[in-house]
Amino acid sequence: MKEIEKERQMIREATAKTAQKIVQPRAAEIDATGEFPSDLVESFGKQGFLSIILPEQYGGTNGDITSFCLVVEGIAKVCGSSSQLILAQGVGTMPIWVRGNPSQKDFYFTQISEKNSLTAFALNESEAGSNAASIKTTARKQGKEYLFNGRKCFITNGSMANLYSVFAVTDPDKGTKGISAFVVENGTPGLHFGKKEEKVGMRGLVTTDVFFENCRVSQKNLLGEEQEGWDIALRVLNMAGPAVGAQAVGIAQGALDYAIRYANERIQFGKPIASFQGIQFMIADMATQVEAARALVYQAAARIDAPFEETEKFSAIAKFYASEVAMKVTTDAVQILGGYGYMKDYPVERMMRDAKVTQIDEGANQVQRLVIAHQLLKG
Repeated sequence: MKEIEKERQMIREATAKTAQKIVQPRAAEIDATGEFPSDLVESFGKQGFLSIILPEQYGGTNGDITSFCLVVEGIAKVCGSSSQLILAQGVGTMPIWVRGNPSQKDFYFTQISEKNSLTAFALNESEAGSNAASIKTTARKQGKEYLFNGRKCFITNGSMANLYSVFAVTDPDKGTKGISAFVVENGTPGLHFGKKEEKVGMRGLVTTDVFFENCRVSQKNLLGEEQEGWDIALRVLNMAGPAVGAQAVGIAQGALDYAIRYANERIQFGKPIASFQGIQFMIADMATQVEAARALVYQAAARIDAPFEETEKFSAIAKFYASEVAMKVTTDAVQILGGYGYMKDYPVERMMRDAKVTQIDEGANQVQRLVIAHQLLKG
């Protein structure tokens, strides 16, 4: 076995152990209360899950998307909210990894790896939505600072994160070419947060609006050069695609595993419902879909890690298909459990609610279809 495969097997085993011993016992409570799982931040930090994509000298895997996906999938099998904590952390860190200078990386990565500092990816705005290129938040240069004004919405880890990767317009006349990327630290004067949003699923994660009101940020916090922000955002979204797909696969696998156990134990007409062909066909379809989604996710991750030049199509396919599978498989799991599946005493209804956001997060699936079609037809 190659060294990298040994390392990934260790990551799988550590993730599975953490999922079963630490996360699963908390999953139902996290969903029911909607409280942020602060205790898991410390646990995930000790395991290196919060710094998994960092350079090796900071305890990471040098931006290895495959390892990132393995952790997200493993945790998602038992708790969507907890996997979203790791996913949001990785995506929030990626802009620094992609374009931060050595000084920025040393400063911010040390905070992440040693202090478990949380990060957030702040691109989305209420009027932009899927058209992220139409963001309105501005960062106006004033001497050695930038003056931020605007509002971001649906920001995972909003108010909880220590570091925000923020995309703002520095030249309004240049469209997407006028967007720049920055790191804004929590506690910066003028940085405020909205109320915690009440969500259908992923209820343990804090999602808020982020407001900038004459918020002054040093030019040292600029990532790369001015007007490189849109390219940075696209690179991050491309790398995030397989990770969202991995989360979807994990949720689907957890629902499938539970449905199989239930089908073997539930007695109807004098025998387990697993003996009925209708149930068998459902489970066979669910398992096939999960395995196909997993193969697409790790193919996309491997292409990014290689790296190949063209990865956008594979990233979009993986994210799109895996999230569709997650919604289908979790819904079928609820159906197999019948009335019990609709009750909060059983985890599959939570998995179904958590699965829904994977079809929307980091680019709605309709947008993924556009990306796939564009990549296929451009030649």
